[in-house]
Amino acid sequence: MSDTIQNLDLDPSALAALGEGHVAYVRAMRSEEVKRLFPEAPDLTPGLDLFALLSASGAPILLTDSRDAAFANAWAHDLQALSVH
Repeated sequence: MSDTIQNLDLDPSALAALGEGHVAYVRAMRSEEVKRLFPEAPDLTPGLDLFALLSASGAPILLTDSRDAAFANAWAHDLQALSVH
């Protein structure tokens, strides 16, 4: 690695901002977790498998019951989607 990369010191918010507007993350979640990321979401039936599309900074963009729909929404908004496990 070059010295420039080795000495790069970014705080977490600066690191997250690097991909903002370009990168999004698809994260599988259970319906019980939704209120943490989407506080305005209605109450959901417990036990549902859902997928959240999140910006590079972690801001919620979309909630869906289809992984393909989450990736399609990212693509439609010119975002490179990555899966988070």
